[in-house]
Amino acid sequence: MFKKILLAFTFFSFFSCGELQQIVNQLPQETTTVGNLDIAKGLQEALQLGIDKQVTKLTATNGFYKNELVKIVLPEELQKVDKTLRNIGLGKLADEGLKVLNRAAEDAVSEATPIFVDAVKGISFTDAKSILLGSDDAATKYLTKETQTNLYNKFSPVISNSFQKVGADKIWKNLITKYNNIPLTNNVNPDLTNYVTQEALNGVYKMIAIEEKEIRNKVSSRTTDLLKKVFILQD
Repeated sequence: MFKKILLAFTFFSFFSCGELQQIVNQLPQETTTVGNLDIAKGLQEALQLGIDKQVTKLTATNGFYKNELVKIVLPEELQKVDKTLRNIGLGKLADEGLKVLNRAAEDAVSEATPIFVDAVKGISFTDAKSILLGSDDAATKYLTKETQTNLYNKFSPVISNSFQKVGADKIWKNLITKYNNIPLTNNVNPDLTNYVTQEALNGVYKMIAIEEKEIRNKVSSRTTDLLKKVFILQD
């Protein structure tokens, strides 16, 4: 042991501080460190994959209507409308009313997918490492907090247009008129555009969260080098 120490001392005594620094600089450097910027990019990529793989499912026919995770059901105010219409033999009309709400969401998400893509690209993760080491949907929750208000404002007119496109505005005008004409009922005038906009957004975030969880828990879902590099840190 003493001989090793003496040998090391003798070696270093031959070099000046400047020469020693040059030797250190030429040694192999650690390249596995993952910085905050890489982590942020990895989180963005995971969210983008959620849009590519999961949100696109919502744009298909029955993407909302047949998906129990995100299916838009009637708000409380309209549940009494639905029940009353069914009681007087207008069940088919009530069914169609529910279906077209989901159709409007399916159409709108298809039109608005670029809005969601831009939101993910524009998000700035202020503490990417803590989000990476957080819950299975930590990145999606952060995306929701940072983008929901802005996305709502951009998404609402798309929903409004989709209502007209799929005929939901006419169907629900007919439904509400029939209900309000029934004796002894209190008139209703729900803001369905607002309701469906919020429910559709919730559905989008939920589907993104599903993919984030997959990437966090299944190595096979990390389909790029960046995803592998970043998410191994939370394993």
